[in-house]
Amino acid sequence: MSIRQLLIGVAMIASSTASAQEPVRVFAAGSLRAAMTEMAQSFTAAGGAAVNATFGASGLLRERIEKGEGVDVFASADVGNALALARAGRAAPPVVFARNRLCALVAPGIDATSDTLLDRMLDPRVKLGTSTPKADPSGDYAWLLFEKADKLRAGAYAILDKKALKLTGGADSPPPPPGRSLYGMLIGDGNADIFLTYCTNALDAVREIAGARLVALPDTLAVGATYALTVLTPARAGADRFALYVMSMPGQEIMTRNGFAAVASP
Repeated sequence: MSIRQLLIGVAMIASSTASAQEPVRVFAAGSLRAAMTEMAQSFTAAGGAAVNATFGASGLLRERIEKGEGVDVFASADVGNALALARAGRAAPPVVFARNRLCALVAPGIDATSDTLLDRMLDPRVKLGTSTPKADPSGDYAWLLFEKADKLRAGAYAILDKKALKLTGGADSPPPPPGRSLYGMLIGDGNADIFLTYCTNALDAVREIAGARLVALPDTLAVGATYALTVLTPARAGADRFALYVMSMPGQEIMTRNGFAAVASP
């Protein structure tokens, strides 16, 4: 969907009574924490309203919205969660605003390359960490990788599905430690030897944990992540401006600076 279509969709649901001075309430995928924090600061500095952002697993955030929590903008790590809100009449049609990729975060001392990654993941001695499917798109993307692995090696899906440790993204998963990478903490503490997560998350962890490595998935196992944005109904003033700012050249430059692939042209 184009920026023009987003603007039209927002205009159709815009509320004429909302105060422009009220903060924009944003729910965003946890992997967007750094990018959306910078986005919020830049938007406000450019004359927009203040932004109150809440981060977490996209599926769990969607459930909170469905239960009635007040939110203006939802930025999901997939299209499906945002689309579900739109189909239920709770939000405008979603717009893709960034892309990411799944990578393997490898703990210190674990010998793995792109060529040997599947062997290492299948090794019963290697602890494989993932996020939680359905609650968190990162987990869904990991299971897409398992499906691809099964086409390369019969039986791989069953092995990976059984051994995968759902360490993040669930309702009872530990929150990210203040000022630290959750994924870095998990591999640093020995909870996982290989963790399948977004490349942006893996990069943060590698900077924190000496000896940790980011291993790119081979083309045969590659899984991309598509991020979608939607404005909730009834829209409050400022929500549409923030959504459009994310799609603007300054907003897309922020996404790129934080390791995402931008999708909107100026």
